[in-house]
Amino acid sequence: MKKQWTKFLIVLALYLLFLLWVKSWWGLLVVPFIYDIYISKKIRWQWWKDSEGPIRFLMSWVDALVFALVAVYFINLFFFQNYVIPSSSLEKSLLTGDYLFVSKLSYGPRIPQTPLTMPLTQHTLPIIKTKSYIEFPHWDYRRVKGLGNVKLNDIVVFNYPSGDTIVTEERYQAADYYTMVYSFGQQIFQEQSRQQVNPANLNRQEQLDYFKTIYNIGRSYIVNNPNEYGSIDSRPTDRRENYVKRCVGLPGQTIQIKNRTVYLDGKANKEPDNVQYTYYVKLKQNLPDDVLKDLGISMEDMTSLNQNGFMPLTKAAAKTLSGRKDLVESIRLNTDATTGDLYPLNAVTGWTRDNYGPVWIPKKGKTLKLTMDNIAVYERPIRVYEGNDLEVKHGQIYINGKLANRYTFKMDYYWMMGDNRHNSADSRYWGFVPEDHIVGKPVFIWWSSDPDRRGFNGVRWNRLFRWVDNIK
Repeated sequence: MKKQWTKFLIVLALYLLFLLWVKSWWGLLVVPFIYDIYISKKIRWQWWKDSEGPIRFLMSWVDALVFALVAVYFINLFFFQNYVIPSSSLEKSLLTGDYLFVSKLSYGPRIPQTPLTMPLTQHTLPIIKTKSYIEFPHWDYRRVKGLGNVKLNDIVVFNYPSGDTIVTEERYQAADYYTMVYSFGQQIFQEQSRQQVNPANLNRQEQLDYFKTIYNIGRSYIVNNPNEYGSIDSRPTDRRENYVKRCVGLPGQTIQIKNRTVYLDGKANKEPDNVQYTYYVKLKQNLPDDVLKDLGISMEDMTSLNQNGFMPLTKAAAKTLSGRKDLVESIRLNTDATTGDLYPLNAVTGWTRDNYGPVWIPKKGKTLKLTMDNIAVYERPIRVYEGNDLEVKHGQIYINGKLANRYTFKMDYYWMMGDNRHNSADSRYWGFVPEDHIVGKPVFIWWSSDPDRRGFNGVRWNRLFRWVDNIK
């Protein structure tokens, strides 16, 4: 009996420390059950052990499965989870096929907003393709204390901000809903009006009215074509897709991109060692496999070259290729001023992917003066992320029905970008990442496989158990 009391007191002490950490005293309701498991034993928790035959066999497996799922759910929620790099947006820092351990403790784990969910799923059950979570209960955002905060140039896993709204047709779920809506709306508006409207020739109020019109037209088009797009649905913050990017701007800083260089408060930020841009390349012959492997050029890169005439390269790789006169006829940096689908979608800014901003990144507790010149940039944080009703009428801004020329932010925001700068859907396209979207910090790569190669040749042995902090 003394041994049981010792076990009970140890488990109780650990459990109370956990409740103190997460500041959730509802968990005290579990204490009587812990007491019963170790001391009173009034409840027959494993009643099936007295049974025989198939019931005992089946229930032993059910018991083990339930325990495993609860343990995985608990560990993933508060400590760490696995994550695989699905795309090339962070190459060559993190590669497609890298499997990461993502630490929730680094920035503090979030208390789940949708706690009733199937472990090991993000938002959809495989095979049957239905939601893997129940939206009730839905709790407000709260984060428990972690080991630190997001730092400049950290690689961060977060929930995709534009993933709040999706269309339910599976083949379009990965597409950006807002880009689809504005694209459809603009196309239909031009066809219906039979005139080319250039928003750049409109004043700010007229621009906002124009973009509101094409948004409503695009949304109506999707709603009226359910066979093609399904219905419009929303996802809670913690059930949105997980993205991984590098934090290049912190709350309160002013970010600007000038000729591809990121400036923070007027000072150039150090580029990642393996930052990539696209280069126009003309080949004399196909690149040998050993060259592809040495320079880290993937089949996806070669497909881009064949289709578009350019492909992403690091500066070192571009220099190496330019020196291979036997393979390369010419190579030059892609300086095309790509402007399409940049944030904010409902304004004319003249910004490009390589020359963007300046934009002030909202900081918790800081007040911003609102004007017709900046409202399009900050409308989404104020209205969507912080839950206010925002309208612009007759050149004036109304928040929650009251005339407003200032706003004090309730959360911190971050600016995230991929290291593969010309092939990355990032903050330049969907804006700020609110603090309640932050998931965690990748700690190390536990497995890495090259999708272009099979078997042992596809294993990137030099990347196994590599610390992500060493990737700058």
